[in-house]
Amino acid sequence: MSVRILALVGSLRAGSHNRQLAEAAVKHAPAGVEVVLHEGLGQVPFYNEDIDVEGSVPEAATALRTAAAQADALLLFSPEYNGTIPAVLKNAIDWLSRPYGAGALTGKPVAVVGTAFGQYGGVWAQDETRKAVGIAGGAVVEDAKLSIPGSVTRFAETHPADDSEVVEGLTKVIEQLSQAAPAGV
Repeated sequence: MSVRILALVGSLRAGSHNRQLAEAAVKHAPAGVEVVLHEGLGQVPFYNEDIDVEGSVPEAATALRTAAAQADALLLFSPEYNGTIPAVLKNAIDWLSRPYGAGALTGKPVAVVGTAFGQYGGVWAQDETRKAVGIAGGAVVEDAKLSIPGSVTRFAETHPADDSEVVEGLTKVIEQLSQAAPAGV
């Protein structure tokens, strides 16, 4: 049985190194694991309980919830914006946390990775993302981590999918996440 992992990228920029890292995850997923990159986080409106009612939920939020519900696990790619999690990723977590206690994140294994220009590779943002996901009901796989510093120079001429060290680290995280998923047990 194959494990389906939904990838959410916290950067909307087309040339984002975190998006490239997610593309590398799709390309190098180990046998028996499918990594699916979710598109459309930029179209999900900010979470608002007034529109989160049957018949009024925006299509982009419904698509996100459906994709997460169909996944065995989630892999979040977080850059660091001003020392913390990007709004688009936090918003996705907020939508996936509802309805309270029964959201699409509830009990799902989640890992957080990423790259940033700074010397620590965005660890503050990734830690904040893990915190938000855990509070939202996700089962954070704490030891599945990958923080890649110096993204602007490291990936200036090399796509993460072509960086053997990155591929090795990413593959390890995907394996850890797939083993935590119900289908991976």
